[in-house]
Amino acid sequence: MKVLQEAFSVYLTDVRKLSKNTVDSYQRDLKIFGKYLTTNGIDDYTAASHIDLLAYTIALKKEGMANATISRKIASLRTFYGFMHHNGYIKSNPTVELEAPKAERKMPNVLTLAQVEELIEMPDNRTAIGKRDKAMIELLYATGIRVSELVSLGLSDVNINMGYVRCRSTQKSRVVPMGTMASKALDQYIHHGRCKLVSEDEEALFVNYYGKRISRQGFWKIIKQYTETLDVAHEITPHTLRHSFALHLIQNGADLKSVQEMLGHSDVSTTQIYLEMSNAKIKEIYSKAHPRA
Repeated sequence: MKVLQEAFSVYLTDVRKLSKNTVDSYQRDLKIFGKYLTTNGIDDYTAASHIDLLAYTIALKKEGMANATISRKIASLRTFYGFMHHNGYIKSNPTVELEAPKAERKMPNVLTLAQVEELIEMPDNRTAIGKRDKAMIELLYATGIRVSELVSLGLSDVNINMGYVRCRSTQKSRVVPMGTMASKALDQYIHHGRCKLVSEDEEALFVNYYGKRISRQGFWKIIKQYTETLDVAHEITPHTLRHSFALHLIQNGADLKSVQEMLGHSDVSTTQIYLEMSNAKIKEIYSKAHPRA
């Protein structure tokens, strides 16, 4: 087995030009499979059949391993047995019809409306930094834009009177409406906060202590700072506000296509998860409330 492992390692490094970390990952998966074969009386990789590989995936599942991890291990074995087949070590590839388990679709973490409102009220609106933070959080929840889009906004990308922002950071520019609360917070920041932080020649809408465009990492730190005291079981990131925006719209009757356009999703199937979350919540409420549920 060791000879084949070494030959495979050389192939991954010299032919596939993969990084050391990736090669090490392949080797770990291969060694784990090798131990499984040895335990089951098979002393060589070339002797493993399709049934043996199928039994291995079932054993991994019984161990409680996540589908994503099992899929990765199967991908490693496919590459390995493809290498052996191509180089004549085996006559047929036993992984050809080996199916990976379906990836588990993880529901995104969201905040309730009460939690969003609590978060929005945390910044000290008496200071320039507080006005900035409040405006950023309000705008992120009001529009559902990505944090990368938020920090890329310029002064010319917002129209407070008309109530919209224009996102230019993606391949396809889009206009997203914002509500009165976000418009008010943004107006307060621009006229009473930003002017105290920035020089006249800076185009960025949101700036840091030094008057320069705030970074994506900088905003993550801001969110982390405020959410440390928020009573929420899961981790909160800027993307949590994007998820919350979408779910709350769906729950209040917004159609899927409109939410897709506001989020900037190229495929409506990506937006579908929020409808699934909303339906699951309705079912949960029904089960708890209906006397004959």
